[in-house]
This record gives sequence, structure tokens and C-alpha cells, in this order.
Amino acid sequence: MDKICSLENAMIKQIENLDERVKTLEEQYLAAKQTIKSVVLVDDDNDESSDENDGESNDGQRLPEIEARIVNENILLKIQCEKRKGALVKMFLELDELNLDVISATVAPFGNLVLDITIFAQMEREFRLQVEDIVTALRATLQDAP
Repeated sequence: MDKICSLENAMIKQIENLDERVKTLEEQYLAAKQTIKSVVLVDDDNDESSDENDGESNDGQRLPEIEARIVNENILLKIQCEKRKGALVKMFLELDELNLDVISATVAPFGNLVLDITIFAQMEREFRLQVEDIVTALRATLQDAP
């Protein structure tokens, strides 16, 4: 009888521990879901000129499309830009200046003139950037590339 009671008590404690763990994980999930920030930057100032110029802005250069998502210190960047010499180097230098540590980067050609770039990065703990600041800095860097 004592073994049955001790097993029963152990099972009850295990179930209580699992219930607490489920509550903790649900709270963490809800907190993470609420802290996701996302920005997509595309050229939609003048839709008519974009259609006529095949995706080029008024100055004849393609505006990069940049999507950024931040969850806690983690950042996901998706970028489509013109394939230009030195653009990737400048972009990675800009990420370094923003105190972002690149964890993974994938660069693939999309057609003959476009690069499709995906970057996973982390913010250093002492630096807190807004998603808009990252997108603005990358956009300026990619537009200034030769």
C-alpha cells in the first residue's frame, strides 16, 4: 500500500510540474508573439512610373525591397536589390556599424540583375535598435553602392 501511495504522490507532483511548465511556455510564447516587429520598405511613391520603368525609380536606380523582423535580439532581414559591385560588402559593413552580429547569410541571384539576400543576425545586448532604423540604414547603403 505504501508503494502505491508514494507512486500516486509522485505522479501528482509530476503532473503539477508539467502544468507549471505549460503555463510558463504559454506565457513565453505570448510575450514573444507580442514583441515581433516587422517593416517592409518598397517604392510605392509613384506606382505609374514604377510600372513604366520596369521597377526603376525616377533617378533610374532600382529601389531595394527590404523586409526586417525583430524578435528579442534576433533579426531576420530579407532584401532584394540590384546586383552591383561592392553592394554586399557595404551592406555587411553597415550591419557591423549597427552592432549586429551576422549569424547566417544567404545570397542568391534572382534573374540577371537582382540579388535575393536573407540574413539572420543578433543585436548586441547593450544596443537596442528599432526595426525602422535598420531598414533605413540598409536602404541608404544599398542606394549609395556604385
